[in-house]
Amino acid sequence: MSNQEMQNFIYKRFLSTPKREAFYYEGKSYTFETVYHEAYRWAGILSAKGVKQSQFVGVLLKNNLQSVFVLFALQLLGVKAVILNSRLTSKEIIWQLQDSGSVFFITEDAFKKVRADVEMEVSSLRLLVKEEIMDDDFEEPMIVSEVQLDHICTIMYTSGTTGHPKGVMQTYGNHLWSAVGSSLNLGLRDDDVWLCAVPLFHISGFSILMRGLIYGHKIVLLDSFDADKTITLIREQKVTIMSAVSTMLKKMVERLQQQPLHDSFRCMLLGGGPASRALLEDSVSCGIPVYQTYGMTETSSQIVTLSPEDSIKKLGSAGKALFPSQVKICRETGEVAEANESGEIFVKGPNVTSGYLGKDEATAEKIQQGWLATGDIGLLDEDGFLYVLDRRSDLIISGGENVYPAEVEGIVAAHPAVDDTGVIGMKDSTWGEVPVAFVVIKKDAEVSHKELEEYCQEKLAKYKIPKRFFIVDQIPRNAAKKILRRELRKMVQAF
Repeated sequence: MSNQEMQNFIYKRFLSTPKREAFYYEGKSYTFETVYHEAYRWAGILSAKGVKQSQFVGVLLKNNLQSVFVLFALQLLGVKAVILNSRLTSKEIIWQLQDSGSVFFITEDAFKKVRADVEMEVSSLRLLVKEEIMDDDFEEPMIVSEVQLDHICTIMYTSGTTGHPKGVMQTYGNHLWSAVGSSLNLGLRDDDVWLCAVPLFHISGFSILMRGLIYGHKIVLLDSFDADKTITLIREQKVTIMSAVSTMLKKMVERLQQQPLHDSFRCMLLGGGPASRALLEDSVSCGIPVYQTYGMTETSSQIVTLSPEDSIKKLGSAGKALFPSQVKICRETGEVAEANESGEIFVKGPNVTSGYLGKDEATAEKIQQGWLATGDIGLLDEDGFLYVLDRRSDLIISGGENVYPAEVEGIVAAHPAVDDTGVIGMKDSTWGEVPVAFVVIKKDAEVSHKELEEYCQEKLAKYKIPKRFFIVDQIPRNAAKKILRRELRKMVQAF
């Protein structure tokens, strides 16, 4: 896709359908014309502050329409947006800002503590607070009228299996092909309305913004997920598609109590791990067609999707690769596995990242000849349906958020009283899974569960903090000193 160019996405959509509804937010509708002019205004404000094409700019914002205008303004300016997860601690955010080489940090009043910590730790970073600058001087911006499809649009950090997270480079082409793949699977209708109650800092949320521009359909945007409000808006705004994780769907099904949403609702795109048969059957009784999906930050959202007609017949499957993409299972030797033989999942397609920012070694290790080694274990059945057997080796998926045990272990192990630690996921009725830690205490040292929890609170996002700490004599390891997590899972039963 090298050297392929398109008109800037937001500008192209404005030229194509200016009077069409683009967003519904807090009781008010906005056309693409309004959205473009607001994004242009923000581009002028940011230009006056010194924001320029090709810079990396950190963005920590809530789910609201002003945030959307800022994100689109950065695209108009040709800026690479480093989109930060608001659930992370100040230390994690500061690390990502420094690792990405961000020149500016755009945030808002809701993140006062993070803002203060960033100001204190990274004096070279220029800080812009949304509420403080929204009415500042406007300077005619240098708009990038065309974008190269292989140029970086966004950076999103994904937790690594070892050490620090890595910045996933997402190009304009990645986002475009992700939208194309989804539309070829779901189809496009003139009356489509997509509800976004997932965070914009996740690829699941940001991809909805990009699809809105590419398809030219309306997005109903929520600050955060609330089951009752979501159901009301789906009915009032005639929403046809929604993206969710199992915890969100479960809450909606409980509220609906077998009452259907409305006839034109046609798709619940479900990510963050497979759904149970009970949840799928309850969804059917509420008239909610569920499309189970498999994807990641590196694939700019879904890359494999299971259609409703197969959801019960192929229970537990993530489905088949979307039209522009491919999936294969490989043995440890690198050979392609037979049908129903498990191995590592590899994916390929124009929606797959070109690599990790500033991490050439990690990129070369994970991406070879266009094939991304996901680290997940799965199989393809005789009909070509993907079954994910083990997410990213030891990945814990808690309420749709990825938690890597190695990252949590690094923090817990740094406590002065801790000699060794191992972290696994434990089943949880609300979140699907939650992290729990096994801890070996140093000789003559003492530490309480509460102290360990408070220590973690300073350094880890809330969803990564172990919900329980089990004090043990030793952590089971193999000859290579690798933690035997299967043994830890057996040990949970003893507590």
